[in-house]
Amino acid sequence: MHGPVLVNWLLAVLTAAAGGYCLSRLRRAPGIAGTGTHRRHSHESDAAEALMGLGMAAMAVSGDAVPAVVWAWVFGVPAAVFLLAALLGPDRRAHRLHHAIGGLAMTYAALAMAAAPAAGHHHAGAGGTPLLTGVLLLYFGGYSLWAGTRLLGTTTGRLAAATAGLPRACRLSMGIGMFAMLLTM
Repeated sequence: MHGPVLVNWLLAVLTAAAGGYCLSRLRRAPGIAGTGTHRRHSHESDAAEALMGLGMAAMAVSGDAVPAVVWAWVFGVPAAVFLLAALLGPDRRAHRLHHAIGGLAMTYAALAMAAAPAAGHHHAGAGGTPLLTGVLLLYFGGYSLWAGTRLLGTTTGRLAAATAGLPRACRLSMGIGMFAMLLTM
């Protein structure tokens, strides 16, 4: 990423923790066969968020060591799958569209940062298209605010905070991470 080193490492820690938690939820979850639509969507979200969190952490610390085309495939293929599932699936779920936007944003960021000058040039031109970057900043800023209000809503009851609070906190941290990543472009 083209930002201050401290921001890159903080972003990596934040997103790795969120991705690791989602990965642990996948490991603890029983098979999705026969468990209903809600369980399948929860499993699907955990898989997407684990990929995004761990991938974002790896992207933040690897810098230019991994070619942008690799990141484009890593994030672009799942984004396309989620986009098709959101548009063509029998239950056009909004979470699938959100995961598609996240994957496409990561693909865009990888390609834009690869085309941008190195981070050492403080006044170098920004990577990416300013309009698209701005639209994505608005989306992830709005999503983070929305996720934050939902997280605050779960803290009213101890049981609700224990069961729903941590996954919502991970979604909030992923939204903030995406926002921070886009700001550094």
